[in-house]
Amino acid sequence: MAADYYQILGVTRDASPEAIKKAFRKKAMQVHPDVADDPEAEEKFKAVNEAYEVLSDPQKKAVFDRGGDPMRGGGGFDPFGGFGGFSAGGFDLGDLMGAMFGGAASSRGPRPRVRRGQDQLVRVQLPLVEAAFGVAKQVNVATYLVCPGCTGAGAAPGSSPKTCHQCSGRGQVTMTQRSFLGDIRTTQACPACQGYGTVIPNPCPDCSGEGRVRAQRTVTVNVPAGVSPGNRIHLSGQGEVGPGGGPAGDLYIEVGVARHDVFRRDGDNLELAVKLPMTAAALGTQVPVRTLEADDPDCPADDREVMLNVPAGTQAGTRLVVKGKGVPRLRGGARGDLGVTLLVQTPTKLDDEQRSLLEQLAELRGETHPDGKPTSEHGKGFFGRLKDTLAG
Repeated sequence: MAADYYQILGVTRDASPEAIKKAFRKKAMQVHPDVADDPEAEEKFKAVNEAYEVLSDPQKKAVFDRGGDPMRGGGGFDPFGGFGGFSAGGFDLGDLMGAMFGGAASSRGPRPRVRRGQDQLVRVQLPLVEAAFGVAKQVNVATYLVCPGCTGAGAAPGSSPKTCHQCSGRGQVTMTQRSFLGDIRTTQACPACQGYGTVIPNPCPDCSGEGRVRAQRTVTVNVPAGVSPGNRIHLSGQGEVGPGGGPAGDLYIEVGVARHDVFRRDGDNLELAVKLPMTAAALGTQVPVRTLEADDPDCPADDREVMLNVPAGTQAGTRLVVKGKGVPRLRGGARGDLGVTLLVQTPTKLDDEQRSLLEQLAELRGETHPDGKPTSEHGKGFFGRLKDTLAG
């Protein structure tokens, strides 16, 4: 005797086809063996499939309503057929997939031709002076722009997209495939319109119907003072124009900073090394030191260098600091410092008079025969600072 299919799906005898279909989706999701923990889930799932097969088929439903057995004969229910309940009339696999994964494919409808464009990333290499003090930079970007021939419509002038005859504008078609389980119906994007629901009989010759063209454009980027390598500048709506002339994505400018031949950047500080004669280091002096502003042709002459006071007796490797001559902080505030490491130079060529004077000095200071005892007075600190200063 046939089961009560109405009771299995939880519908009344006068339920509409849509109500039966909705009830089947709900029950299938509840009792599917991959979802339910019930040990009888497989049997219940087969029963739900059988009930839907009968109640969704007008002929089988009529046989059942008259008290007959709609599953007797060819194309009957196979209890060992996996999903089971597939009749010659077919089973819409999209219904079950929709119940299990949040909506059948047939409910999606046509996909839009107009879509947002992708974001873009462009890398720009700046000299140190521009990264330190900021610059308005002209950047060339290879991107997509709205097609000038069709202004994004995709159709040639004087024409327009037409409703797809194969899918009647739905963007999807139902395909039936015969298998050992029976006929399986699946819903997929319409091959005639690629799922758009419309076709373009006369595509724009400039963009081939895409509504956008590949082109170069120039973007002005205001680089703030104090940017570091790897910082990104966000330009909203300056990326690629989307298909169909859709809204543009965003543009990101990633900053790189070129190596400088004199200065080394350390955060907000700048470092450089200056050669100093041995006599100047011993006696003390003032030396002009170049600043980073010297790289800016518009910089006033007074800002191109600073006078550095070198105290008498300065040793090789000594680091002196000039306040406020480093890199401006990115989010405003004071500048970093300029560190100057002094490299004391020993003369290598002496004339007779110079040698005589140095010999007299050595004799006066008792340094004619130094003892050469090891010392840690400078040690690692000296060589470490020297290495840091000369390193790229």
